[in-house]
Amino acid sequence: VPVQRDRPTSDMFPVVRNSRTLSRHVTTWSPVGAAFNAQQRKVDLLQKNVGLFGVPALSTPAGFEVAQQRALRETEQLVETACNNPPGALTVETFDQLSDSLCKVADLADFVKVGHPDPAFRDAAEKACINIGTVVERLNTNVELCRSLKNLLDNKEVLDSLDPDTRRVAELFMFDFEISGIHLDESKVRKAVSLNVNLLDLNNEFLNGTHLPNRIEKTALPEHIRHCFSIDGNSIQIGGLHADSPDELVREAAYKIFLFPNSSLLLCLDDLLTCRNELAKLVGYESFAHRALNGTMAKTPGKVLWLTAKDFNLMRDMKMNSRSTVLMPWDHSYFSSAVRAERYKIDPSLYSPYFSLGACMEGLNMLFSQLLGVSFRNEQPMAGEVWSEEVRKLVREHRKCNSCCLAVVHETEGLLGYIYCDFFRRPDKPHQDCHFTIQGGRLKKDGEYQHPVVVLMLSLPPPTRSTPTLLNPGMMENLFHEMGHAMHSMLGRTRYQHVTGTRCSTDFAEVPSILMEFFATDYRVVNQFARHYQTGQPLPKSMVSRLCESKRICGAADTQLQVFYAALDQVYHGKPQNRSTTDILKQMQEKFYGLPYVPNTAWQLRFSHLIGYGAKYYSYLMSRAIASMVWRQCFQKDPFNRDMGERYRREMLAHGGSKEPMLMVQGKELTLTIFLGHYLPPFL
Repeated sequence: VPVQRDRPTSDMFPVVRNSRTLSRHVTTWSPVGAAFNAQQRKVDLLQKNVGLFGVPALSTPAGFEVAQQRALRETEQLVETACNNPPGALTVETFDQLSDSLCKVADLADFVKVGHPDPAFRDAAEKACINIGTVVERLNTNVELCRSLKNLLDNKEVLDSLDPDTRRVAELFMFDFEISGIHLDESKVRKAVSLNVNLLDLNNEFLNGTHLPNRIEKTALPEHIRHCFSIDGNSIQIGGLHADSPDELVREAAYKIFLFPNSSLLLCLDDLLTCRNELAKLVGYESFAHRALNGTMAKTPGKVLWLTAKDFNLMRDMKMNSRSTVLMPWDHSYFSSAVRAERYKIDPSLYSPYFSLGACMEGLNMLFSQLLGVSFRNEQPMAGEVWSEEVRKLVREHRKCNSCCLAVVHETEGLLGYIYCDFFRRPDKPHQDCHFTIQGGRLKKDGEYQHPVVVLMLSLPPPTRSTPTLLNPGMMENLFHEMGHAMHSMLGRTRYQHVTGTRCSTDFAEVPSILMEFFATDYRVVNQFARHYQTGQPLPKSMVSRLCESKRICGAADTQLQVFYAALDQVYHGKPQNRSTTDILKQMQEKFYGLPYVPNTAWQLRFSHLIGYGAKYYSYLMSRAIASMVWRQCFQKDPFNRDMGERYRREMLAHGGSKEPMLMVQGKELTLTIFLGHYLPPFL
């Protein structure tokens, strides 16, 4: 059982409508645009605290214990129901309810432990994650529970009576039992549970360590660059790579200090990889990678893309006038942007006024409305419902609803779900763009649909009284990417939450989000919403064209970096190497990346994807290939084609994980086979 009201005013920013009269009028921002371009209305503190996400128990950190106990009581009842009822569709429905009951606590806690500003909430949520995770591992090795499912799958008459979705979900639950070692003898089952529980702790320890800053004595850095970092007394704290800094020395210092090896975290990673390998071997797999890829589109490990290094030559040419002419890893991001800027005259500061957050949200609203018949509505959160006063709440609902909300809505289906937008920077908030499922959608016994709830987390500058949040082109593209995940969750209409939305094969889950990047870089789409936040003037067509064309530059080098990451991930999770993770990193970097390894650095300790994407980082490459095919075949000719949009939802988004991914890209198997077989030669 895997765990995975007032509308802001629209006259904030006056617009010159006619250059001949120079008269000033209010903007024509829609309620969606106005909501995101204005400062959030403060919650009425006299309201009753409804608890995080409207869960009353979570008005205080202690509520996580209450939520856990409630979920555990439901779990006991559902296990008894599953084990005592005759095999049939009710068996699968009971398993899904069991999963849903645990996920409602675990998924919410999984977000709160990283996203909540209050340490007490974070600590309580982390304990809940570990406790629920331990329960899940024990359920996955519960022989009686497994037998109830096996009785169903072994009964041909019953199995034939099930609809395809119910049958697939039953098979997926059995798959979870099998990879957890249900077939082992009692002593080995106990060992498997112990390994899984140990992994929960190691995962948390490593993930927390990847985000910790490194400190260095202030005197160790030249005085003229100290101001670029966070100064704390006599030391300097460096919590990132500063990859976009125009000062090469700043980039180099940040790279070497932020990636300096942490001995305890190196030991944690060693233990993590050893534990994963031991678990995989115990349950019958050649390696953890083989276990992780069973059931994905890739099926087996050991393939990676090899690309030309010509893009690095462009960057080297541009670096010729620097203090060092050797292209280094800390130069990649900066000089790839510089090459684009020089070739196409791209200055992000000239684009940002046209990409206010409100304009971008209007663009998404317009695109989804034309393509899929859905729209947003802004809803004022209740007291205690959100963890920061800057969080916006979006709802999808029917267009005819008149309440003051920004919603995710369908023309005929009504309310589809809720999106909490945690978009703005704040202290202790992770500097990551990500999507969290809080509650999965499913069909309930009463015939009502349990609406999905998700959080989108970005790291944008907050608006001020005079200026809305302005995004550079990269931020805008990231917003579209993350909203692709949210749409996958919102538009999935599966019977079972076990397979709703992004709860599908990892190497397919990124397809909808990467597809949204194609929309974000298509001039016909950008033309529809990019307009200056002060004048209302649209982004000049020449600027739109240059921006879209610039995306083609250095694409191979960026992809090669992803190949390096994917190769490293596969080797870490393949057969034990009997050498340090740093030695493996150095070899993989020399083999698959065009830039040299920097001594006394350990980039792998910042590779947080090793937790959520262990042995599956290649998914970004696979998903990009599929998204590219979908774009070319369905939307390249007309990005607003409603028929194609409906087909995309009907044949891909709606199914979540209830359908084999390969079946959802029918007609593309040959192309995908060529991609996998011809462009991904074996590397192990």
